[in-house]
Amino acid sequence: VQLVESGGGTAQPGGSLRLSCAASGFTFSSATMSWFRQAPGKERELVAVIDNRDATTNYAESVKGRFTISRDNAENMVYLRMSSLKFVDTGVYYCQAVVPWGSGWRNMYWGQGTQVIVSS
Repeated sequence: VQLVESGGGTAQPGGSLRLSCAASGFTFSSATMSWFRQAPGKERELVAVIDNRDATTNYAESVKGRFTISRDNAENMVYLRMSSLKFVDTGVYYCQAVVPWGSGWRNMYWGQGTQVIVSS
């Protein structure tokens, strides 16, 4: 299983970035996909999640209206479009996959992370 994030970098406040996560090694269409982030000195937190069945999405309150998570099951990709960036959005962003198997079991996988810096 591999999750490879890309698209991080430096942006100014009010700017935009799009993160991508390329997935392989599992049945992507069955997985719930999420983006987490970890700011320096803080715990990792959930940013956004997208369901595998009907692409229902949920967001942390701090990013609602600014970030959009999406997925492309044909390409095994999940994206995070970030706009109106703020200093507090700085951190390492991680892609997570929760993959069901058997009767009620789930495996969780993480990518290596991509750095986002919001700086003027």
